[in-house]
Amino acid sequence: MTHDADTPNTPNSPKARRHFVGGLTTGLVAAMATPVTAQTASMSAGATGAAGGSAGATAGPMQSVKRNPVTQYPKPPFAKQPQDFPGLASRMNPRPDHGETTYQGSGRLLGRKALITGGDSGIGRAAAIAYAREGADVAINYLPEEESDAREVVEWIRASGRKAVAIPGDIRSETFCNQLVNSAAQQLGGLDILVNNAGKQHSVDSITELTTEQFDATFRTNVYAMFWITKAAMAHLGEGASIINTASVVAYEPPANLLDYAQTKASIVAFTKSLSKQLAKKGIRVNAVAPGPFWTPLQPSGGQTQEKLTQFGADSPLGRPGQPAEIAPVYVLLASQESSYATGQVYGATGGAGFP
Repeated sequence: MTHDADTPNTPNSPKARRHFVGGLTTGLVAAMATPVTAQTASMSAGATGAAGGSAGATAGPMQSVKRNPVTQYPKPPFAKQPQDFPGLASRMNPRPDHGETTYQGSGRLLGRKALITGGDSGIGRAAAIAYAREGADVAINYLPEEESDAREVVEWIRASGRKAVAIPGDIRSETFCNQLVNSAAQQLGGLDILVNNAGKQHSVDSITELTTEQFDATFRTNVYAMFWITKAAMAHLGEGASIINTASVVAYEPPANLLDYAQTKASIVAFTKSLSKQLAKKGIRVNAVAPGPFWTPLQPSGGQTQEKLTQFGADSPLGRPGQPAEIAPVYVLLASQESSYATGQVYGATGGAGFP
């Protein structure tokens, strides 16, 4: 589903400019204070109208309104909506909530400088918006095919009064990974937070159908890139820095159709725990987040079959997939000084199912 060009969900739209460009402070407060927005209204309508499911209550400012988590966001069934990899959030129905109009910051990352891979959509986009709302300058990496989503993120970061740096490129290349880190640190004026979030997931039912090409691409995106980027970042990270890796519940409960992907996520857990022991004496913390089913472009662009997508998240105790905005506070916590005694940990957000 493409968003309406006149809703606040598009920073370049007339309404978005009135919300933000007309005055950063006034606009940002207005966007955070609106209890029901065009974005959440269209998200609810899209889930009910196109897929026949019940969207439940709309999402408002998340930290200030008590809501039933079962009905807070859209529930299955969803419409079939195939996309080519890597997929765009702007084409999803319902459109995900990345916190554009629901995340409120409180200055917990004021002056920090963050690099987030996969920052154009999904969990990376939610983390980027939350970090900016918390006072951080943010660099995002993404594939060139995701430029339209990335432009929106850049606008949201700038609307929060923070510096945004966009660095497109394929992290399956070690050379590019080194360039990415150096460029981010140079343009941001340093680096305090690294979020290794970009991932590749493609559903394959049988090992006999899993090609070497896909196996290699999944490991290069999810594991090799994390290693290359983290290694390059060590030249820029100092005391008090935080590294956050995106693992998954499938590292603990691997499904049959994600053989290669589940292996990479288990590797990320081990990488996180081992590296945290290396860097503890340097005052650098390393943690991971293990999401359950989250409504991101990873799913309709091959991460799930279209049949499974229609019921995505239905088997979780909450009966729905998570929205990226719901996991962003975990990334904020792990980047902030409030989690100063947490390193080598894996934080789960699974809707009540699985581990950790």
